[in-house]
Amino acid sequence: MKVGIIGSGGREHAICEVLKKSRKITKIYCFPGNAGTENISQNVNLDLENFKKLKNFILENKIGLIIVGPEKPLVDGLVDYLQKFKIKVFGPNKKASRLEGSKIFTKKLCKKYNIPTAKFGIFQNKKNAKKFLKNSKYPIVIKADNLASGKGVYICKNKIDANHAIEEIFNGKFGKAKNLLIEEFLNGEEMSFFTIHDGKNYKFFGTAQDHKRVFEGDRGKNTGGMGAYSPSRLINNKLQKKIVNKIIKPTLAGLSNQNTKYLGFLYTGLMIVNDEPFLIEFNVRMGDPECQTIIPKLKTDLYEIFLACCEERLNKLNVKWYNKKSLCIVLCSKGYPEGFKKNVEIKNLNKIITNQDKLLFHAGTIKKNKKIYAIGGRVLNFISLSKNFSSARKNIITAIHKLNWPGGFFRRDIGYKVIKK
Repeated sequence: MKVGIIGSGGREHAICEVLKKSRKITKIYCFPGNAGTENISQNVNLDLENFKKLKNFILENKIGLIIVGPEKPLVDGLVDYLQKFKIKVFGPNKKASRLEGSKIFTKKLCKKYNIPTAKFGIFQNKKNAKKFLKNSKYPIVIKADNLASGKGVYICKNKIDANHAIEEIFNGKFGKAKNLLIEEFLNGEEMSFFTIHDGKNYKFFGTAQDHKRVFEGDRGKNTGGMGAYSPSRLINNKLQKKIVNKIIKPTLAGLSNQNTKYLGFLYTGLMIVNDEPFLIEFNVRMGDPECQTIIPKLKTDLYEIFLACCEERLNKLNVKWYNKKSLCIVLCSKGYPEGFKKNVEIKNLNKIITNQDKLLFHAGTIKKNKKIYAIGGRVLNFISLSKNFSSARKNIITAIHKLNWPGGFFRRDIGYKVIKK
């Protein structure tokens, strides 16, 4: 079967790399892909907002399965559109994608179905939001309601920080803002919890801990993710049962009561407080860079998993994993997450040796005239699978030094909570 992957980041390259192992796939297309996917698929540069052109290409080239990587096409309803033409698509529909598309939708769902989450308030304008700050206890959390590529969350230590966050959100930093949320600050430890769904059944798909802040020691601005490790040090059978019973099942019940099913990856962002899970956010796709960290550990054919989901038979599939630790470090363009130079050449990539346990996934890259250039903030993902996290991180840092790219920077402390110095 021919398979198509929507997206251009490290997540999509990781999915592409794992899918190519399947003997049942004859060709992979990436829309639009990057310099890394170009080596293992056909990159197709189409306007992803032009659903009709995309649909025509899929039908003309007889692509049997489409996997949607990023959130925006999901929230915009790409799955619903393609399914009208009997195209198999892995990803949630527009209605279910509101779990990520609107934080307020999710918060109201939490309230209705008693899903544990931070206490919150919804504000439609600057005046009311700033008025609320007068009696607030700090730190507090302020969130943009709409999609913000993982960056629309502000942890405000004081009133000055909070006013700045309100101004940025309502001034359109993350697109037109009709609302924002102000939440209580939960003092715990974050964990990313993944499940995969076929509309009726679901299976556990691993855990990770992402490192969002740009600088070491979890300082500086939020980013799309500077690195991750898997599995999370917090996960155990008792906590997993709590997450499923208190968060996953009520959420699926809530969607079902709104006459919609959930098909695809579900990323449950959690804060664990005294061994109790609280929902921070949902993402309606695999996380980035968590995907790059988790998916190389998969032993089962990923194509078979996607197909089983699209055919509502996930319960009949046994998903198997390699028993290894995995760590990912993201190499970013200097200046990220603020301004950075584009079209900076990356040399020495041929010096990086990859194998089943040492991987390199491209993110913000492009290939022009047989040369590879950085065009994004997050550029390359280095992954190492090992018996322990310490050796995994050492392997990656050695590889990054070997690349010796002067246009980039990275965090050396990814996984610091599980690695003893």
